[in-house]
Amino acid sequence: MGESLTGLRRSHMCCDVTEACIGQEVTVMGWVQRRRDLGKLIFIALRDRSGLVQIVFDGENSAADIFQKAETIRSEYVLAVRGTVCARTEGNINPNMKTGKIEITASELRILSESETPPFQIEDNITVKDDLRLKYRYLDLRRPSQLKNIVLRHKVVQVIHSFLDAEGFLEIETPILGKSTPEGARDYLVPSRVHPGNFYGLPQSPQLYKQLLMVSGMDRYYQIAKCFRDEDLRADRQPEFTQVDMELSFIDEDIIMDINERMMQKVFRDLLGVEISLPLPRMTYAEAMERFGSDKPDVRFGMELKNISDLVADTDFVVFKSALEAGGSVRAINAEGCGSFPRKKIDSLVEFVKTYRAKGLAWIAINEDGSLKSQIAKFFTPEKLQEIVDSMNGKPGDLILICADQDKVVFDSLGALRLELSKMLGLTKQDDFAFLWITEFPMLEWDEEENRFVAVHHPFTAPMDEDLPLLDTDPGKVRAKAYDIVLNGYELGGGSIRIHRRDIQQKMFSLLGFTPEDAQERFGFLLDAFQYGVPPHGGLAFGLDRIIMLMSGANSIRDVIAFPKVKDASCPMTDAPNVVDQKQLDELAILINEQLLTDTQAEETTEA
Repeated sequence: MGESLTGLRRSHMCCDVTEACIGQEVTVMGWVQRRRDLGKLIFIALRDRSGLVQIVFDGENSAADIFQKAETIRSEYVLAVRGTVCARTEGNINPNMKTGKIEITASELRILSESETPPFQIEDNITVKDDLRLKYRYLDLRRPSQLKNIVLRHKVVQVIHSFLDAEGFLEIETPILGKSTPEGARDYLVPSRVHPGNFYGLPQSPQLYKQLLMVSGMDRYYQIAKCFRDEDLRADRQPEFTQVDMELSFIDEDIIMDINERMMQKVFRDLLGVEISLPLPRMTYAEAMERFGSDKPDVRFGMELKNISDLVADTDFVVFKSALEAGGSVRAINAEGCGSFPRKKIDSLVEFVKTYRAKGLAWIAINEDGSLKSQIAKFFTPEKLQEIVDSMNGKPGDLILICADQDKVVFDSLGALRLELSKMLGLTKQDDFAFLWITEFPMLEWDEEENRFVAVHHPFTAPMDEDLPLLDTDPGKVRAKAYDIVLNGYELGGGSIRIHRRDIQQKMFSLLGFTPEDAQERFGFLLDAFQYGVPPHGGLAFGLDRIIMLMSGANSIRDVIAFPKVKDASCPMTDAPNVVDQKQLDELAILINEQLLTDTQAEETTEA
C-alpha cells in the first residue's frame, strides 16, 4: 500500500540539491536506485529525472518508525523524503555523482509506491535483449541514457520552434485523417463508420496540405508532424515517425538550403557545442554516385569508387566483358592497409556484396614488397594488373576490390562495401559530423515491375528549367529541383521546389501512367486549387528521429522514440496491433477474410 502525499510538497529535484543548500531542509521525491544497509546506517540513492542524491537514515538519531520503514525499502520503490542537507565527510565524497559532496539526513519518509523486482537493472551499460527492454519500455526509459535521449529530443524541438518563429514561419497543423493517395509506400488505412466501405489514409507526409497552404497565402509554414508509412522496417525506420516539415513561397533552392543549414548549425551549436561551418558543401546526385556509390554518402573518409571500365575494356575475362557488353561498368575501391587480410576475411567481403545482387568481387592484394596477389591473376598480364593498381593509387599493403555489373548493382555493392570496411577499420568517429547537400536528382526512374516511370521524390517535384523540353523527348534524363541534406551517410531531410503550373503537373501525372481521370480522382483537389493563382513554392522535411539518433550516438531511432515499434511494426509493451470486438467490425461494415488470414499466418510461421 502506498502512502499519501497530503501535506508534503517537493522542494527540489534530486540534482538541484547542492552545496548551497547545506543546512537547509528539503523535500525530494523519486525512485530508489540502490540501498545499502550498514546496520545503524542505511543509505539510499534516490533517483529522479535530474539524477541521483544520497539519503541517510541514522538508526541512532532518526525516529524509530522512520528507520524501521527504511529497512523495508527495495529498488524502484517510490519515496518522498524530507530532511536536512549535510556536507559529506572527506572520505565519503563521490566525484562520480553530481551531488557527490552532499547528502540528505532524513527526518520524514513516505513510501508512495512499492515495486516488484524489475526484469532488468535500471542502469546503463548492462546487456538486455531489445525485446525485453521494449516490453518494459517504461522501465527502460528510467535508465539515464534513454532519459538523456528523450531530453535531447525535447531540446532540439524547442530550438527548432524558436528558430523558425524568428524566420517568419507559422506553425500550422494539418489533418491526420485524410484521403489515401498512395504513390510509393503503402498508406495506413482507417475505416469510416459514418461512410461504410470508405477509408481515410494516414499521412505519409503533409505534402498536399502544405502546398495548399501556399496557395492559401500562408507564405511560410511548418509543423512537427507525425507521419505514417506501412513499409518494411530497419534500424532507422518506423511505421510512425516525426518530421520537421516546412513549405515556403516565392523562394528558390538557395533560400531553402540557407534557412535549413542555419537551423542545423544552431541546433548543433546550442545543444552539442559543435560548430558547423557554412555554407554546407553541395554535390550533384551524379557525382555522389560516381564517387561514393550512394546518394547519401558518408564523406568522413575516402575509399572512393573509380570507374576502370576503359582500362579493362579489351579484356577477355568473362565477368568484366559480359558486364561491359550489357551496358554496365567495372568499378573499384582501394581499401588502404587491407592487403594483409586473410583469404577467409576477403571471402566474407565477397559474400557481403552478394546481398546487394553483385555476382562476386574481384580483388588484388598488394604485398609489402610490391608484388601482387589476386584470384583473377591468370586472366590478366602482370602489366595489366599493375596498371589497374596504379590507376587506384595502390601502394604496398593495400587491397583493390573490383565489382562488375549493371551500374545500379555496382554502386549499391561498392557503396555499401566502403561503409562496411569503414566500420571494420574504425575510420569514423561518432562526434565527427560531416553535412552536405545532394542536388540535381533524377526526376524519374523506370520501374521494371510496373513497366512505367515512378517519381524519385514525389509527383509534385519541379523539373529543372533547362530540362523541361526533355519531358516530351527523354523523360528519364530530366533532373529535378530536388535536394537532400545528408549527415554521415544518412539522409536527414529531403525537399524540392514544387510544380506550381497546372499544365506541367498534369504532364507529370501522365508520365507516371495516370490517365486524366485517375489524376482527377486522386489529386483533383490540388489540380482545382492550381486554377486560382499558385505562387512558386518549395519545401523540405527533416526526419526528427534520425537527427536525434545521430546527435545522441544511438544505434537505432528506437532509442530516441519514447514508445517505438519493433521490426514487424508491433509494440511488445501493449501487444498492438491486436484483434477488436466483432461489434466494432460490424459497425465499420468490415468482414475478416478468415482463409486469407489463416494462409498469411501459415506463411509467417514458415518464414520464422
